[in-house]
Amino acid sequence: MLIDGKVAVVTGGSRGIGKQIVETFLKNGATVHYISRNVGDSLEDFRSRYPEERVFHHALDVADETAVTATMTEILAAHEGIDILVNNAGITRDGLLMRMSAEDWRTVMDVNLASAFFTSKALTRHMIKRRTGSIINITSVVGMIGNGGQANYAASKAGLIGLTKSLAREVGSRGVRVNAIAPGFIETEMTDKLNEQQRETLIAQIPMGRIAAAEEVANVCVFLASEMASYITGEVITVGGGLAM
Repeated sequence: MLIDGKVAVVTGGSRGIGKQIVETFLKNGATVHYISRNVGDSLEDFRSRYPEERVFHHALDVADETAVTATMTEILAAHEGIDILVNNAGITRDGLLMRMSAEDWRTVMDVNLASAFFTSKALTRHMIKRRTGSIINITSVVGMIGNGGQANYAASKAGLIGLTKSLAREVGSRGVRVNAIAPGFIETEMTDKLNEQQRETLIAQIPMGRIAAAEEVANVCVFLASEMASYITGEVITVGGGLAM
């Protein structure tokens, strides 16, 4: 129960890595507000196993600054404070740069990068005032090493690393920590769609010889959110089985 009694906000929390982060936070005693466009069956699933007063869903577009600010204000009004922010929301619009539309570039940058700016801006002043808080940005090994056909995605994830380090310098003296996690290949709905040959090709690139479980990313989130990481800020922790070495 490393974050027992803490209040957390998680964007992109209805599926994939984000849903596992919500799950693992709940297991470790936190109250979680998670954000996504659609709730699906995630809220019903969580509330079947955890007290309903500990898990809440907010439906909105994280690329809409007005909606994000209003939601953060609403969550702040319901609690004495927000202790943890996880910026996990992310999408892909893959394609070679020479064929990529400006719309696909902007959409990925807005959802993956601008949304983290909006949420962090909305909560940073509050965390500074309380002199405590942990902001965790979910980037990607692609933001560190690049990937053909994903210039927009890689740029957005590299931007998150820059945001992480810059904000960590701004708020570190006020007791607020800002870190990033860079997952490699993770077992999610996206990897479930790969055929056997595609999976073998991916695994061949990973020194540890396997694709990670989403829980292995979520566990690092809990660590960074907890007092066990009380002197860690401005760092990018890679969860990629050695992929980005």
